[in-house]
Amino acid sequence: MSAIPIHFSCRCLRASCLLLALSIVLSACAISPPAAPPAELNSDWAAQQNLLQQLDSWQLRGRVDVRYDNESHTPRILWQQQAVEYQIRLWGSFNAGSTTIVGRPGYVTLEQSGDTLSANSPEDLILQQMGYELPVSYLNYWIKGLPAPDSQADLSFNELNQLTAIAQAGWLINFSDPRQYGAITLPRRVELTRAKNDIRLRFIGLNWTLNEASADAR
Repeated sequence: MSAIPIHFSCRCLRASCLLLALSIVLSACAISPPAAPPAELNSDWAAQQNLLQQLDSWQLRGRVDVRYDNESHTPRILWQQQAVEYQIRLWGSFNAGSTTIVGRPGYVTLEQSGDTLSANSPEDLILQQMGYELPVSYLNYWIKGLPAPDSQADLSFNELNQLTAIAQAGWLINFSDPRQYGAITLPRRVELTRAKNDIRLRFIGLNWTLNEASADAR
């Protein structure tokens, strides 16, 4: 699919670039082989990590407070994940209506107000539009409370042996307000910060819907 040119005023262009940065970060959902739990971690975390690695179909609703390049907006989000395919809708901010991101490994599209951008990967799309690279494919793991595989990560836990923070690839990811969904614990609030490029994403009031098999896993 060819990309359709998009034309905006200067004000709308700044908002569009901010939305694009958020959208591309959100749209990286390729599935990689799960990482084995580190041997030194406690058995409670190892069991929880195993359940989260098996969770590949879910839906979440909430809001995203995104700050980028001295601008801040808080759109609503609906993210639907089915194995390696995903659809993410953002609305209620940027004065730009609804934005929908649809993708699978090897192809992603972003549609806004009838205009479409496409690329082979979200990394390619953000590089083309923003001019620099971000490890955006990690977010599919981070949003659930998992370190991404194949990359060094430092993990922090509270006194209840619950994961509270991940430091990975130059990002700091903090988790709070955990909620129980059957045997699986998922965060209601996730904050991602990166000093480089001054980017902050705060996922607020997350409500998760899991398939029955995932919620009932033991």
